[in-house]
Amino acid sequence: MLSHMPVESKPSAGLAHSAPALFEVKDNNGTACIMASFSASFLTTYDAGHVSKVSNMTLPASAEVLKNSSSCGEKNASEPTLAITFGEGYLLKLTFTKNTTRYSVQHMYFTYNLSDTQFFPNASSKGPDTVDSTTDIKADINKTYRCVSDIRVYMKNVTIVLWDATIQAYLPSSNFSKEETRCPQDQPSPTTGPPSPSPPLVPTNPSVSKYNVTGDNGTCLLASMALQLNITYMKKDNTTVTRAFNINPSDKYSGTCGAQLVTLKVGNKSRVLELQFGMNATSSLFFLQGVQLNMTLPDAIEPTFSTSNYSLKALQASVGNSYKCNSEEHIFVSKALALNVFSVQVQAFRVESDRFGSVEECVQDGNNMLIPIAVGGALAGLVLIVLIAYLIGRKRSHAGYQTI
Repeated sequence: MLSHMPVESKPSAGLAHSAPALFEVKDNNGTACIMASFSASFLTTYDAGHVSKVSNMTLPASAEVLKNSSSCGEKNASEPTLAITFGEGYLLKLTFTKNTTRYSVQHMYFTYNLSDTQFFPNASSKGPDTVDSTTDIKADINKTYRCVSDIRVYMKNVTIVLWDATIQAYLPSSNFSKEETRCPQDQPSPTTGPPSPSPPLVPTNPSVSKYNVTGDNGTCLLASMALQLNITYMKKDNTTVTRAFNINPSDKYSGTCGAQLVTLKVGNKSRVLELQFGMNATSSLFFLQGVQLNMTLPDAIEPTFSTSNYSLKALQASVGNSYKCNSEEHIFVSKALALNVFSVQVQAFRVESDRFGSVEECVQDGNNMLIPIAVGGALAGLVLIVLIAYLIGRKRSHAGYQTI
């Protein structure tokens, strides 16, 4: 049974929008090794009983470097780290790494406090929770990373947006370098020509994409399917629309393999769709249990769209077998999102030799097979009736001749 969980949005409050803040990490001699200046917002989806709510907060002016968790990477610390604390139990942490030519923010972590009723009213869970993700923030050695545009980092149920960012690690001096590496978002784009049209309400059916997620013990997810997003949102002119967006084979994907959870993340510059497959060890069944979507909708009142549901039970089959369905399936994620799946074959957790196992077909395909069977049976019955009628008529004719 598919679960339908509505999503409510909570407006930003309390933590006011602020100008970029400056953060520094210094070594024991007082020499700066990391400097960062940026504004940030945090969009967090959380469970509040029978609904999912969205909390939106911004990095406040009171945020400061947490010294005992920040480091230049000397002694026992394996990598330079900038840790920023704010509010009641919030922590943003960036870890850096480098090679001979470039440095990067290798990982970003965010800890938030579900016990903070100002931002998480009626939260089902309490206490701190931490999410993390890799990033695309990178620059040439001895150059400052500069990005005026939005930098979006998508985590499990959190979207972090940085803007007006100036970041540099492994500083050659105690200040930002004059030379810069600009982010791709800031690169100039053509301004001539007509504006881009809005996406069609109903595009053509999506093309089939193939996915293979591999972990330390081999392939844990094999999938061939066409995906389409049906999103309902309010436009800037206060009209509500439902638009369909196809997931394209050219979209990049990644994933993770775990003993109880397998993930597939598919995205491009404007959206990231994550599918989570769980397993019931008792019944030895795998199934799609979670869907999360983070997306930018330029014509929406709230351009940052985020919704999720982690209590689904779709695309189910026995572990070691593959689930297959040629019919179109509609998975209702929330009142704002439905995931349409076409021509799907998927197998999670145990995949042998990178090949699909025995097929378990969906109910819809079984019902579709009943139609030609029923039609064939009806035709066969009709032929049989005609044949019997013909034989009876012929027998009567022969009987009449014998009487004469």
